[in-house]
Amino acid sequence: MGEVFEVPIGPIHPALKEPIRLTFRVRGERIVGVEIRAGFAHRGIEFMGMRQGRNLIQVLYLAERICGICSVSHPIALTQAVERAAGIEVPPRAQYIRVIISELERIHSHLLWAGVAAHELGFDTLLHLTWRVREKVLDILEELTGNRINYAIPIFGGVRRDIAPEQYPKVWEALRYYRGLLEQLLDAFLNDPTVMARTRGVGVLEPKEAEEFCAVGPTARASGLPKDVRQDRPYLAYSDFAVKAITPEDYGLTPIGDVYDKIVVRLLEVGQSLEIIEKALEDMPEGEITSFPKIPALLAHLKKAEGEGLGWHEAPRGELIHYVQLVPGEEAPLVWKVKAPTYSNLLSWRPMFEGQEIADIPIIAACIDPCICCNDRFHIVEGSREKIVAKEELLRLSWEKTRRISGQRGLRDGGKG
Repeated sequence: MGEVFEVPIGPIHPALKEPIRLTFRVRGERIVGVEIRAGFAHRGIEFMGMRQGRNLIQVLYLAERICGICSVSHPIALTQAVERAAGIEVPPRAQYIRVIISELERIHSHLLWAGVAAHELGFDTLLHLTWRVREKVLDILEELTGNRINYAIPIFGGVRRDIAPEQYPKVWEALRYYRGLLEQLLDAFLNDPTVMARTRGVGVLEPKEAEEFCAVGPTARASGLPKDVRQDRPYLAYSDFAVKAITPEDYGLTPIGDVYDKIVVRLLEVGQSLEIIEKALEDMPEGEITSFPKIPALLAHLKKAEGEGLGWHEAPRGELIHYVQLVPGEEAPLVWKVKAPTYSNLLSWRPMFEGQEIADIPIIAACIDPCICCNDRFHIVEGSREKIVAKEELLRLSWEKTRRISGQRGLRDGGKG
């Protein structure tokens, strides 16, 4: 049968953009098992958001920095959670603008992922093509929001910027550009023999496994599970667009959940996003873009709010959830908890890796479009005993490590420096 060896990758490795540890057990070139260990990145964003001295609008910009590629997804989920807790209504026009920016971000994210996938396959010509055409959607996001990344567009009760009449032609021109390009991208990725040889039957996640491991987003849909929060629990204005979860069946394929199917789903979702944006522009309601034109009035309302709220969004990687609890008299939330889609998809790596070859590790790892820093979790297992680290203990350990690394002794208790 051959001897089994361990091949460790990470937490620091040239092939990894973010820290995670994967320990593969291999027999020859074949993977027979894998151990997945996260927890090497803890930025403390939730903790910073719950500290006094930072109001909810400042927390919103923290949320935007959880992930650069999902930099409207987290604010969309957080604003909904706070709005539900504080009883804030969002004008219809603002809901449509949120949808448009969200779908532009989905196009950007999926094109970026397609380029990364091509690179992991060694097909850098396709990487450069994909990233070149991705520039158009970044230009439009900059036109509408002022930024290519971190758009700062949602605000509690609406959005910060309207779409001006003179901006509509530029958006329509970009939509036509991608309409004409989509068939070229589908052909380049789905009919190329090299891509097919490296992705067909590679990293298979069977439908039953996708359900058991609680996969979300394109990872689940590629296995044939029609899961999409925009369809299953419509929010914002998504109920006006009759969003349908895309699976490989929409391309005439029987889903097997391999890397190829994940490419199919993401490219088809680019076309779906174009349709949603087109309809949103055509049916855009008139009216206000926020319930609180003045920021002091918004902050005063939030400070008096009491209750808890849940916000969700179908981010490019899948279902994203924010939970908040507000108490009267406090500017910061008492509780803020984030569950990013990578947290749900991470364990689905295990069945994807098993039985594959070492050379397939990069593309299988990339196929769930992981954002490791979005996990931001801490867990300890000592032998057979599990240990939960409370906030105070985690803070103490963090401060001690900072002192040890920096050699400084001036940090006061409370971490205020």
